Amino acid sequence: MKLLGLIGGMSWESSAHYYRLINQGVRDSRRPTASAKCLLWSFDFAEIEALQHAGDWARLEALMCDAGQRLAGAGAEALVICTNTMHLMADRVEAAAGVPLLHIADPTGAAVRTAGIERIGLLGTAFTMEQAFYKDRLTQHHGLEVLVPEPEDRALVHRVIYEELVSGMVRDASREAYRQVIARLIQRGAQGVILGCTEIMLLVSQDDAAVPLFDTTTLHAQAAVQLALG
Repeated sequence: MKLLGLIGGMSWESSAHYYRLINQGVRDSRRPTASAKCLLWSFDFAEIEALQHAGDWARLEALMCDAGQRLAGAGAEALVICTNTMHLMADRVEAAAGVPLLHIADPTGAAVRTAGIERIGLLGTAFTMEQAFYKDRLTQHHGLEVLVPEPEDRALVHRVIYEELVSGMVRDASREAYRQVIARLIQRGAQGVILGCTEIMLLVSQDDAAVPLFDTTTLHAQAAVQLALG
């Protein structure tokens, strides 16, 4: 079994789900007493969130590369960044650490294509929805057409993530608001929707949409299990 290096704490709410899902996957694939070999680097998300909203991506990249190097130095054989947004610097983290990195968009894109979907909606932080790094990976590596919400809906999705979900708050009003955002993406032609923030799965589930939803947290964790077990 490979030793996984998890870069988490962004937020710890979703990192806890990663830890549970990866260990459950190893147990289910091996035997009841089996669990994953992993190291977890957990950031103080208050520091990360402040740098994100200040636009200090150079400092964030330095912190992420340092985390990757520390995990690789401790023996990690592969890296898993337990958040969508910070895949903005995934290539640099992988190069700095010198070990393979499992990109979250790849198991997600593969699952979307396996479902026969070509036009996919994307929910996430404003950084994930508005910058090119995530959409381009889905387009260039998986041949998907990616739709993001209109500006007002993007602001709502982002606000709920940072003001509620990262603090573990799950509100019915926000769930209904997300349902409406998803419905508007469907009206624009989305055949499915990617929950492209690792906290969104805390708020909405397949019951909240008329098209398939793709939970990046679960898909990424499942792929990490496959990587660990070879």
